[in-house]
Amino acid sequence: MGTKTVDETGAEPGTEATEATEVTEAAEATEVAKDDRAVDMTKTDAVDETAAEDGEDTEAGEDGADTDADDTDDAVGDVPAGPTGVGQGAGAVVSAALGLVSLTGSWIGTVAGARQTLVGQLKSSSGSASVAEQIQAVYGDAWQTTALWGGLFALAALVTGVVVLARPAFGSPARPQAPWIKSVSWAGIALGVIGLLLAVLKYTDALLGLPSAG
Repeated sequence: MGTKTVDETGAEPGTEATEATEVTEAAEATEVAKDDRAVDMTKTDAVDETAAEDGEDTEAGEDGADTDADDTDDAVGDVPAGPTGVGQGAGAVVSAALGLVSLTGSWIGTVAGARQTLVGQLKSSSGSASVAEQIQAVYGDAWQTTALWGGLFALAALVTGVVVLARPAFGSPARPQAPWIKSVSWAGIALGVIGLLLAVLKYTDALLGLPSAG
């Protein structure tokens, strides 16, 4: 009555259930470990792929920056050093100033005219010259001298203006001439032409000629 029932193998009835449960738990633990390793491997692969992409992007950015820097250097290197236009602007202003002086008269022209007047007075002081000769010696020669100096200033203005306008043709074509330089140069040329024309007219007595002595 008080003895335990034991199977033929000598194992108790609850032992097989316990062993089965342990085997099941071990199998589940193994599957969980495999799943964890798979998840870890997936995460590691994802991290590696992200790092690789970041590295490629960084390299691409560096390559792009290097390319942009090279392009910038090439663009800067392609710009010609050429003149800055300061000399051309100064030449244009000088041309206009000379043209204006040729019209209004210059200090050197005034002094040259006064000197020629003095020379004419000394020549006609002997009294042997006629009235026409005295007028020509005192006034006519001085008038022609003044006209001559005016013509020289006008010619200088004309030549300077032409040189300034023609300068870009012999320089760098990539640097166009400033519009104001062209305008001032053309103004100097126009004043020079007008001054030269007036000088010729005055020198030949076609403009404001000497009065007749008879």
